[in-house]
Formats: sequence, C-alpha cells, structure tokens
Amino acid sequence: MLALFADIHSNLEALRACLQHARSRGATRHVFLGGLGGYDAKPKAVVELVRNSAAAGALVVQGNHDAAVAGSAAGLTEGARDTVLWTRELLSKEEIAWLGSLPLCVREEQTCFVHASAASPERWEYVEHPPAAKRSADAAGSVWTFGGHVHRQLLFFGKAAGAMSAFVPVPGVRVPAPRTRRWVAVAGSVGQPRERNPAAAYALFDPVRETLAFERVPYDYLAAARKVRAAGLPDFSAWDAR
Repeated sequence: MLALFADIHSNLEALRACLQHARSRGATRHVFLGGLGGYDAKPKAVVELVRNSAAAGALVVQGNHDAAVAGSAAGLTEGARDTVLWTRELLSKEEIAWLGSLPLCVREEQTCFVHASAASPERWEYVEHPPAAKRSADAAGSVWTFGGHVHRQLLFFGKAAGAMSAFVPVPGVRVPAPRTRRWVAVAGSVGQPRERNPAAAYALFDPVRETLAFERVPYDYLAAARKVRAAGLPDFSAWDAR
C-alpha cells in the first residue's frame, strides 16, 4: 500500500498526523509528491523527516516550492517568495542541494509520480479539469498518474487515449481503480488544503487490489497557525486566517 503525500508546505503537525494515519491503514511505502517547503513554519523539520524517509526507501519528487528554494522564486506570489527566502536561511546548503536534485517525474512499472502535470512537469501546470488530466495521462504513458499542486483532492479516469472524466472522491471510501482504465489522482494537500476544511489531506493506493482512498485527517491546526505567526510569516499561511 502506497501513501501519497503532496504539498506539505512546512506543516509538521499535519505531516505527522498523516503519517500516523497511513501507518494505521497499513501503508508500507511513502511517496512524497513535492511541495515540502513554503507557507508554514517548520521547513527544516519537514525536510529532515522526508530525507530520512527517502533514505529508508520513500520516493520523493520535486515541486515548484522545492525548486524555488533551490533556485529561482520567479513565478510565485510575493508572500510565497518571502517565505522561500526565509526558508533558505533555515536550511543547510546540503538540504537545499538535495531539494534541487529531486526528480520532476518518476515512472515505476504502470505508475507515474509527478508534482503537477506529467506533460512538461517543469511548467507546473494545474491538473484541475479533464483536458489537463488527459494531457498528463498521455505524457505519463501509465495506468495510474499521481500528483498534487492543486491543493484539492481530485480524480480523473478514462479509457485508452480517449477523453477523461472527473470523479468527486469521498474521504475514506475506497474507489476501484482497475488497470482497464487510465487514472489521474490528485492527492490533495497535507499542509495547505484549500477546500474550506482544515483537515490534512493525502491518498492511499493499493496496487494489488487496484483501489484508491482519499483521506482527511484532523490535527491541531491552531497550533500550526500559532507557529506561523510566531515566525513572522505572512498571515495567509495560517489556516484560521483563510
């Protein structure tokens, strides 16, 4: 069972809650779909945790905020750029270099892992609608494509090279995802969900049973918000300000 974590954005409380939840559901491998830093107050602790997971066999791909920390923050909003500069001051040169070395896209057998779209992943296209999902699936050439970047939980499916349709996942409900179709799953955001719900979001994929489950995990988001303000970060990063 794969646990799929995207857009953690330095929210250590949310990540720990999702990791614990995934263990309770029998996850045997972790996949981090980019967006480790940015917004929240604990980038160094999050990077350390994910690097340790990678050393133990987890898969990690690069997101736009990771690329910004390691290189240029062009294209981000002013508040996001300020957080990137703050994050660079906290991380070691080795940690920054590690973020910069992460792959944009990884394919394993019939699965593809990417932060945004498998079609030109360096352009950080948002996969929010069926046409974008089809472009990603076509480029991935896989049965299952997993990503993040959108900060919402979404699922798209289609046959062969045809058009894709959208499906609204219900948290905690297993969705059959057979290899007879193509699937593009957006895991949601661990640390910065944008669905008017503060609960952390991640997804579980069972490649044996060929099922997907989109999960929501409550955590102490007010504690995370207090750390954002204590660090002097932009107020919009705190859930209770959004």
